[in-house]
Amino acid sequence: MRKITQNRQQNPKAKQRASLTFRMNILFFSIFVLFSVLIFRLGYIQIVKGEDYVRALERTEEVRVNTSVPRGRIFDRYGRILVDNQPENAITYTKMQTTKSAEMLEIAEKLANLIEQPTEKVTQRDKLDFWILRNPEKAKEKVTQKEMTKFQLENEELETKEINKEYDRRIRDRITDEELEQLTDFDLEVLAIYREMMTGYNLSPQIIKGENVTPEEFARVSEQLADLPGVNTTTDWKRVRLSPLAILGRTTVPSKGVPKSKLDFYLARDYSRNDRVGESYFEAQYEEILQGEKSVVKNITNKKGQVVETMTTFAGEPGKDLVTTIDVELQQKADEILEKYLLELKAKGGSQLLDRGFLVAMSPKTGELLSVVGKKIEKDKDTGKPYIVDYSYGTFTSAYEAGSTVKAATVLMGYNEGVIKPGTVMLDSPMRIGNITLNTLFNKTGSVMLNDLTALERSSNVYMFKIAMGIGGRTYSPGMRFSLAPGTLQTMRNEYAQFGLGVPTGIDLPGESTGYQADPDTDVKLLNLAIGQFDTYTTMQLAQYISTIANGGYRIQPRMLKEIRNPSKDGEYLGQVVEEVAPKILNKIENSQGEIEHVQEGLRRVYFGANGSARRQFETADYTAAGKTGTAEVVYYGPQRDKWKTNTINIVHVGYAPFDDPEIAYAVIFPWATTNFTNNYLPQANLTARELVDSYFELKNKYAEEGLSTSKVEKPIIKHSDEKLDEDEEVETVNE
Repeated sequence: MRKITQNRQQNPKAKQRASLTFRMNILFFSIFVLFSVLIFRLGYIQIVKGEDYVRALERTEEVRVNTSVPRGRIFDRYGRILVDNQPENAITYTKMQTTKSAEMLEIAEKLANLIEQPTEKVTQRDKLDFWILRNPEKAKEKVTQKEMTKFQLENEELETKEINKEYDRRIRDRITDEELEQLTDFDLEVLAIYREMMTGYNLSPQIIKGENVTPEEFARVSEQLADLPGVNTTTDWKRVRLSPLAILGRTTVPSKGVPKSKLDFYLARDYSRNDRVGESYFEAQYEEILQGEKSVVKNITNKKGQVVETMTTFAGEPGKDLVTTIDVELQQKADEILEKYLLELKAKGGSQLLDRGFLVAMSPKTGELLSVVGKKIEKDKDTGKPYIVDYSYGTFTSAYEAGSTVKAATVLMGYNEGVIKPGTVMLDSPMRIGNITLNTLFNKTGSVMLNDLTALERSSNVYMFKIAMGIGGRTYSPGMRFSLAPGTLQTMRNEYAQFGLGVPTGIDLPGESTGYQADPDTDVKLLNLAIGQFDTYTTMQLAQYISTIANGGYRIQPRMLKEIRNPSKDGEYLGQVVEEVAPKILNKIENSQGEIEHVQEGLRRVYFGANGSARRQFETADYTAAGKTGTAEVVYYGPQRDKWKTNTINIVHVGYAPFDDPEIAYAVIFPWATTNFTNNYLPQANLTARELVDSYFELKNKYAEEGLSTSKVEKPIIKHSDEKLDEDEEVETVNE
């Protein structure tokens, strides 16, 4: 019995030992499995993925550095410089990942002893933050811990970041004006330097002073670079315009940097906040080509993350040069011509609303813009004296009623819609519709039979009204009750759109307007669309429209870019052509070649016919040409709001030359030229067109004698003007 009892007492111990052994085996097995997984994982990372991780590490070490590379230059079609770069001294600072504020402040103080730093950009907030940085203990005393604990208990839902923000706000609110006034002029200079240092990214040079750095300042800083870690003296590039043409655009300066409205756009493309970028028109349109490539450096760090060596892997590359389609000499002559006739009109009675004029000249076969001119009269707020500013961008951003210049499109629309055919004769006599009488200026009371060519030559309104009525399914009869078929307005606008009227021209510049399209409250008013006195069009649209007729029916995109070239290697010749921009056909009008040629003949008669409305200005020309004049009676809605709803007149002209093989097409507009309706014959638009075409052919002959050609692959760089226009200054011509 004892033996049995003893075995029973030993069984629990044996079971306990067996359980412990089992658990230890599981533990050892688990450790074995974990070590196996770890070894397998390490092997996978090192052997299979090792090269990928090495490459990833190298990618994180390589940084695009905001070194100042020259922006691409801009030339006219013959190689004359329009926008250049001017080198200037600059002082930069590059902060590292481990750089502390105290270290930056110490360097700022040293720099303030070496350079004169402007302080006008220092804000009140900058002063408050600087005072806190200078007086940390006094700042802490302004807000007690007890006060903030109470605030935290009362606002338990707030996160730590928001509580700290409130703490900082209270400190700033309690800094007195007397305390801020203790900041000396030297302190403000230090602050101005320090705030520039703080705006830069890690490992990216930030310009501390890039304008008006004197040779003495540059030399002093250069001598002390060993004691100024992160500071460097280098060369920056200032953008200099040699042409007042506003549509060349502007660039920002480093102190302004990337526009806030496009900050995310540029940061996503490896730009820095203080990069110089194109902010308007041509400079903005081709920013990515002009900008150039920043240098790329590889920063080698130690275990503490400190940069111990910097290796340049890509030295950077200047921006590509752009050759525009503009002929700068023709541009200057067109400037002078338009300004002359704008001022001539302004000197006449009834011109109180007139303040602008526009001219566009382009190649009708390629869409290349030869000259783009806009002039605007403004008054000096202090002296009241008038002066003229370049308003070339108004040629595609502002629109006006174009009057009879659109009648060629109306006739072609009549052919296309089956209302008339070449040679159709209709009666021109006053049209009485209800209590409204519609007539033609040269025939207010009589009756005369006109065909389509004579209607264009003499500018018949009635002929065009009857075309519009035919599209609306009606035939005129005196005293008729008037209505047009639904959809007539849209049909007409669709027809005009084929020529570029009322739709985007596709110009390679931002901000284009398509004009204003109103809804007529009566069908009778709709007839005015046929004579250009309802919808508004830009000067660029009119140039595209007349080009479409001149070239045989092809609507070509107007453009300013002709070639993209590599930077010049020797400064004497333009660089190699990278890309030559080809003409872009947007559409072809639906008329037959015979119909287009018939209308072309009508436009030729405007210049050389016995009753041509522009014969007086063009009959003595020693070249053939064709065009259309226009006078639009409109209601004023310009900048003088107190004069709104005043009745006034736009004078307009479109044309092309030579007639048989067009090289130049042009459009001229003088909006709100006069309020004098008793004597409204104003030839200034016609005269502007005539002198422009004369200048074009004079320059063509001159270029042939000089051997100047746009077709040469090797083009010498021509310095056209010594006048430099600062990017930060408005371009204006003062006229007493």
